[in-house]
Amino acid sequence: MTGQPQGAHLVGSVNYDDAETTIRTAAEVLGGHLKRIPDGEVGPRFHWILFQPDVLAEADGIERVGDHPIPVKMLDARPVRVADGVDPATIEFPPLGYAAAAIESYALFRRLREEGAVPAGVRFQVSLPTPLAVVGAFFPAEQRAAIEPVYRAAMYRELDEILAAIPHDELAIQWDNAVEFQLIEQVEYRGKPAVEPWWGDDLWSGLIARSAEQADLVPDAVEVGFHLCYGDVAEKHFVEPADAANLVRFANGLFEASGRPITWLHLPVPIERDDEAYYAPLAGLALPDGTELYLGLIHREDGAAGAAGRIETALRYAPVFGVATECGIGRAPAGTTEGILTTHAEVATAW
Repeated sequence: MTGQPQGAHLVGSVNYDDAETTIRTAAEVLGGHLKRIPDGEVGPRFHWILFQPDVLAEADGIERVGDHPIPVKMLDARPVRVADGVDPATIEFPPLGYAAAAIESYALFRRLREEGAVPAGVRFQVSLPTPLAVVGAFFPAEQRAAIEPVYRAAMYRELDEILAAIPHDELAIQWDNAVEFQLIEQVEYRGKPAVEPWWGDDLWSGLIARSAEQADLVPDAVEVGFHLCYGDVAEKHFVEPADAANLVRFANGLFEASGRPITWLHLPVPIERDDEAYYAPLAGLALPDGTELYLGLIHREDGAAGAAGRIETALRYAPVFGVATECGIGRAPAGTTEGILTTHAEVATAW
């Protein structure tokens, strides 16, 4: 390895049963490597957005698709739809659960910081899915254009509640973009082709405009970052990216369209990619001054040794970056989490 990255980033989910274990362990193992710590997305959030259909189905006018539940631990993975004859604009979604979880976990984070378990200056990180992600994953294609504004308003209410409850100089918001890359790569959720241009006249501009809006909703005193994702079901991407070109194109468009600075950007790196072809597009990343770049090149399967090979190649095209896993580790095998966290510290320096 010809150089060493600086700093580490936890994408969001961590495979512990409770937020206190997540926060304590992350602070103990990674310490000065982290600028922000999430709560691990514990409980029903363990599988990213899979708990949202259970929440959305509580709204009048929303029904489940299929007669039999699809159990995933405590969740029912069946999608949802707007019932026949119901105007989507009249639907009132209940609280989505993100604000309540964030407020509860922040109180714990603050207590642990006061006890000295969390270093001073580290922020509390809240990861939110883009509204497009939930709509694209769980509603039928022909209903997405009409229901997206309704769900988006509900998610923005969650954000407003978080911003009202947590001091801005202690908060970091991460927007998770995954379904966006399913659309870009023409791989639709649940294996169905994207047949309805519900994102607008142009796919790229429609997706980037949405993310820029979400960045701009976050006040300047609050950090905002983006996790660009190719999925993580059974520790596999929905499609393996040919290289980092689409990630770079999206990021550059976001930097240009956003009205506020982006604090950090996270990009995934597949485990088998230590070749120059994958990383070469990073040379064209127009990373603004002050924006942190994290490459998700840590994998539990090959630890520090495997990460070192990917780091060596990445440094040729991105001379300054921190490290991360390619997605959250909330569904990593039991007993592997601390080893994954330790790998971050082994391959990167502290801030």
